[in-house]
Amino acid sequence: MPVVVVESPAKAKTINRYLGDGYTVLASYGHVRDLPAKDGSVDPDDGFEMTWEVGADSRKHVKAIADALARDNALILATDPDREGEAISWHLEETLRKRKAIRKDTPVSRVVFNAITKSAVTEAMQNPRQVDAPLVEAYLARRALDYLVGFNLSPVLWRKLPGARSAGRVQSVCLRLIVEREMEIEAFQSREYWSVKAVLTTPRGQEYEARLISLAGKKLDRFDLENATQAELAVQAVTSRALSVTAVEAKPATRNPSAPFMTSTLQQEASRKFGMGAKQCMSAAQRLYEAGYITYMRTDGIDMAPEAVMAARDAIKDRYGEDYLPQSPRMYKNKAKNAQEAHECIRPTEMTRDAGKIRTTDADQRKLYDLIWKRTLACQMAAARMERTTVDIGSDDGQVGLRATGQVMLFDGFLKIYEEGRDDVMTDDEDRRLPQIMQGERATFAATSLKPEFARISQDAQGITAVLSDNEAVLALRHFTQPPPRYTEATLVKKMEELGIGRPSTYASVLTTIQDREYVRKEQNRLIPEDKGRVVTVFLLNFFRKYVGYEFTANLEEDLDRVSAGEADYKDILTRFWRDFSAAIAETSDLRISEVLSVLDEALAPSLYPPREDGGDPRQCPLCGTGRLHLKTSRSGGFVGCGNYPECRYTRPIGGDAAENGDRVLGEDENGTEISLRSGRFGPYVQRGDATEDNPKPDRASLPKGWKADEMTLEKALTLLSLPREVGQHPEGGLITANFGRFGPFLMHQLPDEAKPVYANLRDPADVFEIGMNRAVEILAEKRANPGGRGRGAATKPLRDLGEHPQGGGPVHVMEGRYGPYVKWDKINATLPKGTEPGDLTLDMAVELIAAKASKPGKARKAAAPKVTSRKAAPKKKAAAGK
Repeated sequence: MPVVVVESPAKAKTINRYLGDGYTVLASYGHVRDLPAKDGSVDPDDGFEMTWEVGADSRKHVKAIADALARDNALILATDPDREGEAISWHLEETLRKRKAIRKDTPVSRVVFNAITKSAVTEAMQNPRQVDAPLVEAYLARRALDYLVGFNLSPVLWRKLPGARSAGRVQSVCLRLIVEREMEIEAFQSREYWSVKAVLTTPRGQEYEARLISLAGKKLDRFDLENATQAELAVQAVTSRALSVTAVEAKPATRNPSAPFMTSTLQQEASRKFGMGAKQCMSAAQRLYEAGYITYMRTDGIDMAPEAVMAARDAIKDRYGEDYLPQSPRMYKNKAKNAQEAHECIRPTEMTRDAGKIRTTDADQRKLYDLIWKRTLACQMAAARMERTTVDIGSDDGQVGLRATGQVMLFDGFLKIYEEGRDDVMTDDEDRRLPQIMQGERATFAATSLKPEFARISQDAQGITAVLSDNEAVLALRHFTQPPPRYTEATLVKKMEELGIGRPSTYASVLTTIQDREYVRKEQNRLIPEDKGRVVTVFLLNFFRKYVGYEFTANLEEDLDRVSAGEADYKDILTRFWRDFSAAIAETSDLRISEVLSVLDEALAPSLYPPREDGGDPRQCPLCGTGRLHLKTSRSGGFVGCGNYPECRYTRPIGGDAAENGDRVLGEDENGTEISLRSGRFGPYVQRGDATEDNPKPDRASLPKGWKADEMTLEKALTLLSLPREVGQHPEGGLITANFGRFGPFLMHQLPDEAKPVYANLRDPADVFEIGMNRAVEILAEKRANPGGRGRGAATKPLRDLGEHPQGGGPVHVMEGRYGPYVKWDKINATLPKGTEPGDLTLDMAVELIAAKASKPGKARKAAAPKVTSRKAAPKKKAAAGK
């Protein structure tokens, strides 16, 4: 009976169902070996020989596979069909041979399937092959490069830039993109311009909008109306003339569907439509793949198997009719960098199965599957047909020209089920529908006032409206040019793909890594560089520019692709890289920290010290007036500080404004002691006085969550420094206090007979300053009655009663818990998946959640079937005693 090895237990469970009892299917749980995190794991002096080590968590999995091979002398490696999957198979075979679990007569084969379906798995088993050596070598080259860069460059960062954690080959280039975009935004100079729009009426009384496109017989460019005066003259020119329609042009247009998903486009669309990060998207896609719902989700191919194309066409015909089916199938050209690493597009394994038919309660999986299913069907549907109309309106003397545009949808085609998202949504005049307009007819000004609508448009565009005429059907709108937008994960993946940086399987890990290292933070789905991320990027650009170069990184990716295609020797590529990189490391290692900071200070000067409005020295300290500002580093990253430290303690963040974010004095307390706002490793805080020999630890208080540094006042600071607040004496003895802690606001109290205090969380930070005795006593009583709760009382009544459990009997309830709603049956508690509302839960969904929870190892499983376990165990004990 052959032993089949896959990566995950979920995949093993699905495949085992297809293969039946004739196979033993086990999981490796990902990679079983890796390079130890120590010097010498990759030895450039010994032909880049690599030392591998089986992870502590992987040893039991390797042993289980080895034990199975002792009984069943055949090994089938069925890991994922990409470079990483090939590497896992190679590692497994090498490890098992080292353990002598694979004997001379043990047949070892490799099978791949693009989808976990019965037909795909069965076909793969009939077409075994050996491990692909070029793909393994491409993996070895990437792993060696990442190790050499990370293990040699990171110590340089630690020594030269306190607070910098590490640097990676692709991550550093990705970080550079984000930092350079932020610097573009900061350097952007906004420019004012104006536009003129009017609401006109046809002789039949129908209104439509038009914009001014020519003035004084000359076509208007974007910045021709530079100020309010010019805009006012333009409005007067429009309102003082009679207008008529000079041309009406209607053109048919078609819109074709987008190609089916590959990894990068799936990540982009999931980000646009659902705000999913790349890691979240790939995690949901992985589970869908392992359940057999979609094809393999790490791919740079957009071609679709012929049988899948025909299945999609059949599904379209059945659901939407023949009108939505093009005469011939749509074929999409594969844009993969390397044919060996290109797989089929990401698509459903069954075209007739929509999101309502998949068995999962996970909201992310359901949303992502719906997206994939709709995109796949849409890519084989008929084009959308529309009619685009352009209407030109002019004055009789030819001095003024306006234009109205719009379109009419004649046939929705693929748009019936799917429309691709946009990264930066703009208002599109062409989406408007125009009334019937005839050439030669008069265009009169409407009675409608544009003031309310233009106010709305103004707010959206961050502009200011100005009514420049008594006729409110003609208005001028003030605009300002906007800086380039910050990257989202979607637009960053798109940019990396355009530059050829990284590959589909790496995008999610790269984006996760730079956020985990605190080089970048994500706010409202936009990526913003932290100060330490800026400093690291500028350091690398000045001392290792070649290795964070876009072209260099893209060329290196292409070299690695040639390795996987069997067209290049990976050790030659490593040799060329290491020769120059090691020299750059040696040169930089000799630099002193002061030299490095001097170079970085000079490089960042334009953004750190912009020109002052009064023409003064931009490096002059605004606090003491005599010191000069310099770039400094700390464990929390870079910052700008005064050279007169410690006499002057002025600091501000690299990307911040001194007036808003810097350390500043808020005032003095009643004793005349200075109260200041400061920036620390864990965020802003307020402090009373300065540290001295007599008082090495002055009073400090961190700003609670939700409190902004730029809104801090002396009154707020004194309130924080007065904590903990005494609420009052408990009726049974002991003082009740309120304060802020690591996990938020809380109450503390200890009864005379209690060995330790009781802490009860508060939900509202304002309660720390406002809560009264009655409520405080009640919360503490609830906490003592329910020590495992949050101190505000556990929900005793169910949110919903779903009925009796169909197999085990007993009520199934939806409860409110500390971490959100959950399903409760007997002794099993199963948390509701993210995005699932308690009101949407059915009994079947709840039973599935309970079964999934009960199948996990630990208390839940033991609690689920205690009687069954005891009954089975009893006979074995008696038999043992008898023997």
